[in-house]
Amino acid sequence: MAGIRAMRLTIVTALIGLAFLASLGITLLVLACALPQYNKWWPMFVLLFYFLSPIPTMISRRFAESIEASSALVEVCIFITTCIVVSAYGLPMILARKATIDWGACGLVLAGNTVVFFTILLFFFFFGRDDTFEYSTW
Repeated sequence: MAGIRAMRLTIVTALIGLAFLASLGITLLVLACALPQYNKWWPMFVLLFYFLSPIPTMISRRFAESIEASSALVEVCIFITTCIVVSAYGLPMILARKATIDWGACGLVLAGNTVVFFTILLFFFFFGRDDTFEYSTW
């Protein structure tokens, strides 16, 4: 009974921490857009990358035999995820280089990207390891 309670407390603590980190990252992104000296909403397109980045990992977990073993599907999904993450860092730099947004806003977006992608990584670290459900049985 005490073990189950401790496990639930650990899960709740992890969820609260992940929610805090995600809200911190999104707050940095909104600040990059809404502060009066920046006041341009182009960096919000980075949200698209936040939503797209976990999709290849979920696909590889669904269709691959094992995520730890190397297969073509796992490698392609890792490559696509890497492309999405690099694009999320590249977009604000390109927007700042072309003077569409200020460099300060670019810095806030890059900091927000780091926090949000670290949050996504932690989610898969905490909740993806001891997944006893086999997706391949569907």
